Amino acid sequence: MAKPLSQQLADLSVRAKNAEDVVAAADKEAHDKIESRKEQARAAAAKATEKVKQEIKSVGDTAVRNWTAVRAKIDADMDGLKAGVARAKHDLDVRHAERLAWEAGVAIDYAIASVEQAKLAVLDAVSSRVEAEKAKVS
Repeated sequence: MAKPLSQQLADLSVRAKNAEDVVAAADKEAHDKIESRKEQARAAAAKATEKVKQEIKSVGDTAVRNWTAVRAKIDADMDGLKAGVARAKHDLDVRHAERLAWEAGVAIDYAIASVEQAKLAVLDAVSSRVEAEKAKVS
């Protein structure tokens, strides 16, 4: 059974705080340690992406059709991240670092937008549940 929406949001909050802490620590660490953290983050992102894919697969055909675009976006985002990592290994100049910081900022903005969309979806689900309960009582 799926986790309650409030628990999923709590999990998202914990992950966001963890990402914040990792970035703060990375600013103070040696390059090798940062590279290790990047590998860990890449593995966690791949695992989370796979979890989303599996959850989507476990839902009926109707939901799958609705989430096909989301799945494509996840795949494209992961491909983009992989391409960015490959470029980073070949180009270490200051402009490249600034561009990577900009891309990270865009990824954070995307995550914020995703959280806001998730919040709206949760509120829609709660509202719908309340309306359904009212309809049963009437």
